[in-house]
Amino acid sequence: MGQILAIDYGKARTGIAATDDLQIIASGLTTVETPKLVDFLKKYFSENSVDEVVIGLPTDLKGNMSEIETDIQKFISVFEKDFPDKKINRLDERFTSKMASFYISQSGKNKKQRQEKGLIDKVSATILLQNFLDQKR
Repeated sequence: MGQILAIDYGKARTGIAATDDLQIIASGLTTVETPKLVDFLKKYFSENSVDEVVIGLPTDLKGNMSEIETDIQKFISVFEKDFPDKKINRLDERFTSKMASFYISQSGKNKKQRQEKGLIDKVSATILLQNFLDQKR
């Protein structure tokens, strides 16, 4: 059994989280500059066994797609060509950034650390992945 990878796609940065090989625990992995995302994934997939990925589905409170969805669809097209053996799952990512900000604020980090956008992206990806794991159970 391989890992599940979560991708919290953003225009500038993308948060990445991964499970352990038993697909039990979601952990924040890193934040990648979005233009370098495919190269990061090629390297990561060559070094790790990954069965599937979860990509956030950005919706607003009314269930309408956010404008970033157009960029995500372009990314998915590239992903499917480069990694045809990886299953893609989409999961509503509503509130993950707000939840990430809340958890970070409760963690005891100082103000500068809490405002680091890369940290929010990574924690958002972790929450997305944990939600996915919870739904699978």
